[in-house]
Amino acid sequence: MKSVLTALFIVMLLSWCPSNQQDVAAFEDYLSDIKMEFKKEWPANKTINLVFHGHSVPAGYFKTPVVNTMDAYPMQVLAQLKTIYPLAVINVINTSIGGENSDHGQKRFRKDVLSHHPDIVFIDYALNDRGLGLSKSKKAWSAMIRAALSKQCKVILLTPSPDQRDNILDTHTELQQHADQIIELAKEFNVGLIDSYGIFKKQVEDGLPLPSFMSQVNHPNKKGHEFIANEIMRYFN
Repeated sequence: MKSVLTALFIVMLLSWCPSNQQDVAAFEDYLSDIKMEFKKEWPANKTINLVFHGHSVPAGYFKTPVVNTMDAYPMQVLAQLKTIYPLAVINVINTSIGGENSDHGQKRFRKDVLSHHPDIVFIDYALNDRGLGLSKSKKAWSAMIRAALSKQCKVILLTPSPDQRDNILDTHTELQQHADQIIELAKEFNVGLIDSYGIFKKQVEDGLPLPSFMSQVNHPNKKGHEFIANEIMRYFN
């Protein structure tokens, strides 16, 4: 009887202990303050700056060397936001550079990103981070997240969009490993997450051919960017 009571006490004690485990920021309330700003009328409103920092995909490269800015997901997000929030003043600032990895992106983060006084920073580098490796990539992403959070800026991380040279259904590819690491970073820092890789994988699992969402081997087409933009909008709806 004593052992049963002891075990019961331990279970109750564990249930009372607060968990230190973080989770990804919730779609429903992570940007609640910003959504309230979007609804304010002039002259009570203020400009909201969204900075998209990454490589060729957010920069708008479709079939290289064509840069299709208006169909890339940052501008698709802006178009959707202005439909929902017609009173808002919203700047989309794109600091992305084609071919860049997160190590280079981190080195210019304060000068090129934080100098714009962003309200939200979107980070999308994983497609190019395969050459950098998981350890160096994690260090660079963590540095950018910490720098943004130190300025009271919201952060939303994006897992990679696909590369058709990899089997997106293979759970052991480098892209999947980077996607998993980004998901863990979002949990660690309790910031926003857009699982682009998971979204494209779901389309393929549902029987839709991956090339129908791609403009070339490693760049999404307009429809592919739409998947990403629609997922981002879940934080604003």
